Amino acid sequence: MSASTAGTGTGAVPAVLAPPPPARATIPRTFAAMMAREARVMRKNFLSTFLRVLVQPVLFVFVFAYVLPKLGGGATAGGPGGPSFATILVPGLVGSSIIMQAMMAVIFPLMMELNWQKSITDRALAPVPIPLLGAQKIVAAAAQGLIGGLLVFPAVLFIHADGQAPKVHVDNWPVLIVVMVSGALLSAAGGLLLGTLMNPQKVQMLFAVVLLPMTMLGCVYYPWSALDDIRWLQIVSLFNPLVYLSEGLRSALTPDVPHMPVWVFMLATIGGTILLTWAAMRTFTRRVLT
Repeated sequence: MSASTAGTGTGAVPAVLAPPPPARATIPRTFAAMMAREARVMRKNFLSTFLRVLVQPVLFVFVFAYVLPKLGGGATAGGPGGPSFATILVPGLVGSSIIMQAMMAVIFPLMMELNWQKSITDRALAPVPIPLLGAQKIVAAAAQGLIGGLLVFPAVLFIHADGQAPKVHVDNWPVLIVVMVSGALLSAAGGLLLGTLMNPQKVQMLFAVVLLPMTMLGCVYYPWSALDDIRWLQIVSLFNPLVYLSEGLRSALTPDVPHMPVWVFMLATIGGTILLTWAAMRTFTRRVLT
């Protein structure tokens, strides 16, 4: 009898030498790993993201809340005794930053993965359903949008002329949190939808046709109620998701400024998030599989 089988009574391999069972990847674990990768990328690119997020809002605040009041104009909105323009700008620019940052965080990387790098095929090999890959992109982009809004908030709060400080206080914390989170998810889902539908060669049209009109007509620089005298524009602006995010933040941060009823912007942001996520999942799955 050989030494390798002595004392065992059989030729079987001892149990201690049996290979361990293979590790099984679960959907939550895989999703967490993908989010951890996104967090590392965000941390690596934090400086460029910080500058990209802050430049435009800071310039707007500097001109409208500091320079114009110094020149004797643009100090108040709605006439003497009305809220300062800085007060109007705070919720609008925070909402605009959330929308723009969340959309940019998903549109351009997605276009590169789908059309140039073709790296989306590697992601599709992950042991998760393909729609979940799209959901992960939405969550990661929404997180970047929220970070963008938080970075802008101190700038729009503290840059102003003497005596023109914005009057801001959180009137309803639950509304503020729900509006910011649902607004970020809404814009990220919209970005995923646009990224799967747009032709990469025409991406420059995104700024001229989508982002610029969305920002200028999104109630960033004025409340929605100020459009009462331009009724057709007030109605058309209801198709702009930024309107609801601006009005929701206005309700939570500057409640003394006229704003939409809570149920209106809540229904629009939450319902819009569900609808756009469903549509984006369908187009994303179709693009990955074709």
